[in-house]
Amino acid sequence: MAEAEKSTEGVRAVDRALDVLLAFEADDRGLTASELLKRVDLSRPTLYRLLKTLELRGFVTATGEPQHFKLGPAVAHLAHVWNAGLDVATSAQPMMRRLWQETGETVALLIQDGSDRVCVAELPSPQPLSFKRGVGHREKITLGASGKVVLAFSTEAQRFLSELVAEKNHAAYIQDLAHIRKVGYAVSKEELIKGAVAVAAPFFTGGSKVLGSLAVYGPSARVNQEKIAHIGALLLEECKKLSNAYGLLASTNRPRRLSQ
Repeated sequence: MAEAEKSTEGVRAVDRALDVLLAFEADDRGLTASELLKRVDLSRPTLYRLLKTLELRGFVTATGEPQHFKLGPAVAHLAHVWNAGLDVATSAQPMMRRLWQETGETVALLIQDGSDRVCVAELPSPQPLSFKRGVGHREKITLGASGKVVLAFSTEAQRFLSELVAEKNHAAYIQDLAHIRKVGYAVSKEELIKGAVAVAAPFFTGGSKVLGSLAVYGPSARVNQEKIAHIGALLLEECKKLSNAYGLLASTNRPRRLSQ
């Protein structure tokens, strides 16, 4: 009973913290606690506790006396991740559509977000027996083909490898990543969903930094070894096109330096 109450209280705290963040508007230049209290249904002590936590995590900054609160850099980070996902999802539509038509399986676009990868676009298979994860689905980057292929080409791989669960065979995992780098794509069989096979390849920014992956999901009854090789080749081709397209998009959107 105590555990359930603790869980409920935690959810309420998150809900209240989100209310505080959503209370800020575009034309605000900094709000005092009194001004925030007019926008959220909280007591002053509760508001200050939440603001302190949000400040520690970078979601809010405080300046002046009396203190004026503004949204912090952590909000900008989330906005960047979201916008990057939208840009990539737009650029990836032709590639995803070709993969979907050629394979008849579910095609997903995933981008890295810290130690996770997040699905930002998906074309579900029209087949009666199929698998899908859904836009917004989040999973550890160390798991599944769509995560491991990003990890294999990441310059931060060592940091993520330390997060692997103890029961994994570390040496075998390292070997698996080396094989992925060699062939260019990753395959997972029933790793996250029973009966499912996933094939994924990475795409890169203009600076050759891995950004995420394109993945094809299907049931093992249809996705045999021969089809895996075919899907892998298709993914490599389409990911190359996506890397070129996103690299061009990123360079176009990059702010220009002002001349001295």
